[in-house]
Amino acid sequence: QVQLVESGGGLVQPGGSLRLSCAASGTIFTVNAMGWYRQAPGKQRELVASIFSSGLTRYTESVKGRFTISRDNAKNTVYLQMNSLKPEDAAVYYCTARVAPSSLYEYDSWGQGTQVTVSS
Repeated sequence: QVQLVESGGGLVQPGGSLRLSCAASGTIFTVNAMGWYRQAPGKQRELVASIFSSGLTRYTESVKGRFTISRDNAKNTVYLQMNSLKPEDAAVYYCTARVAPSSLYEYDSWGQGTQVTVSS
């Protein structure tokens, strides 16, 4: 199995920055799309940003121009640089990756989540 381990969450003031990291480990043949979701209390989980193995990126409208997703394929790691944070960005952020333990199949793996709190 493939595990995703997130780090980098915490408390930040409005306007501040945080960088989330998520590393995939285990039996890995390849990692395809990677992304970040978030879920705030009482709200549905939403896709924040995604990045494909080609480097193509996509963002939800509310974070465009403030968040940047990137990946290091050699390390099977995805990052989310979050700038100009707003209180409405506060949520538990989850990393996800479409992983292939072998050439025969692939599945979506999820991290345990990391809390991001934006408050003065």
